[in-house]
Amino acid sequence: MARNAPTEDKGDADLEVSSPKDSAAGVPAVVRSMRMSLDQMGVVRTARTLLRVNQDKGFDCPGCAWPDPAESHRAEFCENGAKAVAEEATLRRVEPAFFAEHSLSALREKSDYWLGSQGRLTTPMHKPAGAEYYEPVTWERALDIVAGHLRSLGSPDEAIFYTSGRTSNEAAFAYQLFVREFGTNNLPDCSNMCHESSGTALTETIGIGKGTVTIDDLTRADLILVVGQNPGTNHPRMLSTLESAKEKGARVIAVNPLPEAGLMTFRNPQTVRGVVGRGTPLADRHVGVRLGGDQALFQAVGHLLLERGCVDREFVEEHTSGFEAYAAARATLDWPATLTATGLTEAEIRALADEVAAADSIIVCWAMGITQHRHAVATIQEMVNVLLLGGNIGREGAGVCPVRGHSNVQGDRTMGIFERPSAAFLDALDAEFSIASPREHGVDAVDTVRALRDRRATVFFAMGGNFVRAMSDSHVTESALEAAELTCHVSTKLNRSHTVTGREALILPTLGRTERDSQVTGEQVVTVEDSMAMVHASRGRLPPASDTLLSEVAIVCELARRVLPDSSVDWSGMRGDYRVIRDHISRVVPGFDRFEERILDKGGFQLPLAPRQREFNVEGGRARFSVHSMEYPQCPPGRLLLQTIRSHDQYNTTIYGLDDHYRGITGGRRVVFVNPSDLTVLGLADEQMVDIISEWHGVQGGDALTERRAEEFRIVAYPTARGCAAAYFPEANVLVPLDSTARGSNTPTSKSVVIRLEAR
Repeated sequence: MARNAPTEDKGDADLEVSSPKDSAAGVPAVVRSMRMSLDQMGVVRTARTLLRVNQDKGFDCPGCAWPDPAESHRAEFCENGAKAVAEEATLRRVEPAFFAEHSLSALREKSDYWLGSQGRLTTPMHKPAGAEYYEPVTWERALDIVAGHLRSLGSPDEAIFYTSGRTSNEAAFAYQLFVREFGTNNLPDCSNMCHESSGTALTETIGIGKGTVTIDDLTRADLILVVGQNPGTNHPRMLSTLESAKEKGARVIAVNPLPEAGLMTFRNPQTVRGVVGRGTPLADRHVGVRLGGDQALFQAVGHLLLERGCVDREFVEEHTSGFEAYAAARATLDWPATLTATGLTEAEIRALADEVAAADSIIVCWAMGITQHRHAVATIQEMVNVLLLGGNIGREGAGVCPVRGHSNVQGDRTMGIFERPSAAFLDALDAEFSIASPREHGVDAVDTVRALRDRRATVFFAMGGNFVRAMSDSHVTESALEAAELTCHVSTKLNRSHTVTGREALILPTLGRTERDSQVTGEQVVTVEDSMAMVHASRGRLPPASDTLLSEVAIVCELARRVLPDSSVDWSGMRGDYRVIRDHISRVVPGFDRFEERILDKGGFQLPLAPRQREFNVEGGRARFSVHSMEYPQCPPGRLLLQTIRSHDQYNTTIYGLDDHYRGITGGRRVVFVNPSDLTVLGLADEQMVDIISEWHGVQGGDALTERRAEEFRIVAYPTARGCAAAYFPEANVLVPLDSTARGSNTPTSKSVVIRLEAR
């Protein structure tokens, strides 16, 4: 029997701290998965959903973007995937009576966990100008309101169209087509806040903003470096792949300020060893690098490899450019600066270089711990440099592996969700639809806040996501959204962004990934792209949460018909049959030829990744070595470097519960993890209550000091790297300055925030 949504919001009243775990998954993970699934869905619905997750003829998990094993016949879900499915397939409902009972002021006082736990949205809701309550509205009226605002703008650039990674390829393609025919490239997405640095760095060096490996490569690698990533919580199914790699002889090294349980020991609940045995030790070595010290670390590794002559000369000469300049830059090494930057000993750095030198095939995996620094692009390019030295791109068991977050965030970008589209993409789009797409670049996520704040934009339309809680500088972001004339969110569930509204606001409820999508031509199939450029079909099987829900494709097409009445695009045809959209995609997006036919293949199909064939779409046709000066975050005495992290009970901004099982946190989220030695130096104590204050001197470092405050956090003594601290987002997003972003990608620097702790 499913349970009702919580009515009381207890916050951190029951916060408890225990010792962190040294293993991940196992029977406890299954128990936690089942408990939440049964609470949200009941017995029958739980069985109907979890047995179809990531299966042929089933639906793609709405959680992470880790690929599915090609030949797996087992249930392919993890604890956090099960939680994501349970929250979407929940039997709980948020109906008009809920909004009549709760004012906007009351909803703003609720926690993210409480808001998300209320259930599925069922009815379009409208907040009129000056009103304090949302009111039910018909679909016709809701779409007319949006269309009216858009058509009254002085310029299409006064509207911003945000997208989260959950959107299907079909919805994303239709969405960007509508926006471009409308006349703007204002198409920011969640990539701007996470892997934009990866796309920028890789495009400049190997000619494609994606990874170059398949899941099979990981099981054939000699060495896998997992850098700035916590797969045990954020991509749990990756642990099964690492276990397979270990069984075949791979060595795994974790490079991260925090020791993470998932990379210590994996207790696979689908194996005897994982259930009753000791599990599989994964990381052969943990390199506890200081926050932001990864660039210096990989520069040092490059120096040591060159010093030893560990260079694949044939690959370097035939397939790369810039080697001589790189070798000259790395010929010497400032060891004192390197040790300061990394927080490591020389012996630890040399040991890592030994591992790299001994391996014949190397894969480097990374995530937000790398991409959200001021020098993120340079750091990624230093990792690419080390791979290029050994010819570790374009051969089996080797390459780059940026591990994406949301389940179709990579597909959205492939479909054209990008504020800076290529001329080739726009030319193909225009030729296919006889439109004239704008060529001027649009705004990304950070510039979206600036545009709304400065009143250069007045309409904010979000296709999924929780923009208010995903963005940095929370107070500035909220004020910017409140300055809009209209905010509109296409959503499955209630979230914080619905409580921070423009003068007028709409919530448009939509189908989830788990639900049947029936249009005039019958039940529809959608597609997604995973982290390794595999495209496969997804088929929802559950009845929709409400008979009134529209799909994302339907919402886009119906809105387009109202905003662009003279359009030559067959919006009605695309809404009624998603095969029409895929037919267009096959002619616009490279790699999607025979799209409809190929999604029938079990496991889908692989998009072309030219670097796998050692073809590089970079000037000169060669992969490029990069040269960068050493850079790392500076931290004054008495201060710490803060990184924002996820708890085990969340995915991105969705909070499933108030526990962080592996780190020993139960019943709360307002904690700050600090090394015990740092507490002694700072004169603070474990369990003490503090405010966290971030200090920022601007982009140039010499500007006036600005401070931001997050109140009432409990210190937790934890074995993070010295001088470093960690706290959960979105609670800590308020500490990240809007203008503090990565060079080249404009990604918020959520992993290198200078803070001080102030006792309460």
